[in-house]
Amino acid sequence: MEQLKQSFDLSGHELPAALTKLIINLWPPFRGAGIRVTHLSADWRQAEVQLKLGLTNRNYVGVHFGGSLYAMTDPFFMLLLMQQLGPDYYVWDKAGHIDYVKPGRGTVKARFHVDEDLVSHIRQQTASGEKYLPQLQVEVHDQHGDVVARVHKTLYIKRKKDR
Repeated sequence: MEQLKQSFDLSGHELPAALTKLIINLWPPFRGAGIRVTHLSADWRQAEVQLKLGLTNRNYVGVHFGGSLYAMTDPFFMLLLMQQLGPDYYVWDKAGHIDYVKPGRGTVKARFHVDEDLVSHIRQQTASGEKYLPQLQVEVHDQHGDVVARVHKTLYIKRKKDR
């Protein structure tokens, strides 16, 4: 444990992306649902998540359970933005909904990308201390590249006072 503490600073709440990926993949709700983070970039700009169809995430008609499709996308915009904006900001999921496009079979994936333009825009919108509610979207694709679902997320972002 001492070597782990020396490798990176654990006194704050920032963990390296590789360790965060490992922790998320071991988290019981994701593990039990078959959700796996396959990529989390070191710069916190990209994440890829996959969900293999199995007994724990199959619905009554044999396709991906909608709750698992939503769960696989739930924390990632928040996580990426928290890390990019840093500790001077509150970042929360405020709302979300999912549009099911077609039944999900086999392995499905979602790719998240948060670029510098979005981060700069958020900083501008929150510079005076006002909250900002960006609306973001990610698509869930099957192994053929077809859209299975579109997930719409609204985040709550606000710069902390005296920062």
